[in-house]
Amino acid sequence: MDTSMKRRILLKGSLAASALSVAVGAGLLTPKAVLAAWSETAFTAKQIPDALNALYGSNSLEEVDSINIKAPDIAENGAVVPVTVSTSMGNVESISVIAAENPVPLIASFNLGEGGVPFVSTRIKMGKSGDVIAVVKADGKLFSTRKPVKVTIGGCGG
Repeated sequence: MDTSMKRRILLKGSLAASALSVAVGAGLLTPKAVLAAWSETAFTAKQIPDALNALYGSNSLEEVDSINIKAPDIAENGAVVPVTVSTSMGNVESISVIAAENPVPLIASFNLGEGGVPFVSTRIKMGKSGDVIAVVKADGKLFSTRKPVKVTIGGCGG
């Protein structure tokens, strides 16, 4: 590659970066994912019904067997408990994960796009032993299932 070609590539890159900088500075481009709306009330609620009301406008849950929670029966480190939630239900709008015994029980809520696969996997923090609850919103209704997880302190079974 000769010098004039390298110079052309440098100039094109510089012009593109300048145009992007001007657009961001003028407020034409904003990081929408960072500025997305979130329910602060739901994620600071101390009680599960309050969190569900703030997040979904209802706390009426129907227990079902069609939601699968994969989490360890015994978690040796409560700081990183792997949790996977999936369901065979149709028209799933969102999946939320709750740690029932945490001071702030709502851990995460995932909004799924139309046609999205109803599957989420994450790591949660659990302060002590208790139920992990998966809440699935499908067809405008709330469904749930729970799985008990025992958190040990230092792996001693305490």
